[in-house]
Amino acid sequence: MKLEFAKMSGAGNDFILADNRDGRLNLSRQQVAHLCHRQFGIGADGLMLLVPSPTPASDWAWQFWNSDGSDAEMCGNGARCFARYLQRQTSWTQPSVKFQTVAGVIQADFSGDRVTVNLTAPHGLRLNERVSTSQGELVVHSLNTGVPHAVVFVPDADKAMVVALGAELRWHEHFKPRGTNVNFAQVLGPNHIRVRTYERGVEGETLACGTGVSAAAMISSRVHYFESPVRVQVQGGDELEVSFKTTADGFSDVRLNGPATFVFDGTIDL
Repeated sequence: MKLEFAKMSGAGNDFILADNRDGRLNLSRQQVAHLCHRQFGIGADGLMLLVPSPTPASDWAWQFWNSDGSDAEMCGNGARCFARYLQRQTSWTQPSVKFQTVAGVIQADFSGDRVTVNLTAPHGLRLNERVSTSQGELVVHSLNTGVPHAVVFVPDADKAMVVALGAELRWHEHFKPRGTNVNFAQVLGPNHIRVRTYERGVEGETLACGTGVSAAAMISSRVHYFESPVRVQVQGGDELEVSFKTTADGFSDVRLNGPATFVFDGTIDL
């Protein structure tokens, strides 16, 4: 069986996208991991399928897997790419679209080569927790932006031990049972940060993580008194923008703006 796909990039976070509106694809975890493998497959941080919406609350829906084949609830950069893909695939002409994810309904707004997506309401804000690691005790902040994220502020993101310390925190006892994504954030100036992310499910550093930069931006508003919107420089070199409203116990109306570009189209045997 042949799979027609598009390879896309959201600020360096790359994805495989395919059309499954007819329901003919039933990918196994092993097939997803093989397709996402960077040496033996297409190579990607995750894979998304376009499917019909199960409810009238959204126009479309996605099936989404991490690169290791595990199910993924939400991805900000992936959401922007998915919106651009379905726009092309379905000849969507309206300025916005809604699609169903495990984390909830996402709305995407189109503006030139950039896409803005809303994130589901964040929850689980925890600040200034002290976590013991092999590098000593760290001050860690946490927020769930559709998926769980830990944020550690560092003086220099270039020197952050993203892979080693990221893996340690991802599996740390403090974040059991499901673990967490880990973001290393450097303050560059007022309302401006740089973020490097170790992603759960990818099990390594990615060039960008939309839900991660969103978590880091909102936590920066509490820890460093930033105001919305916050500009975020990611490892891939692009800049994302996170806007939000603060509430008494957290945040609302979270929106992520950034690029979503087609890299190439192809066909591969499953």
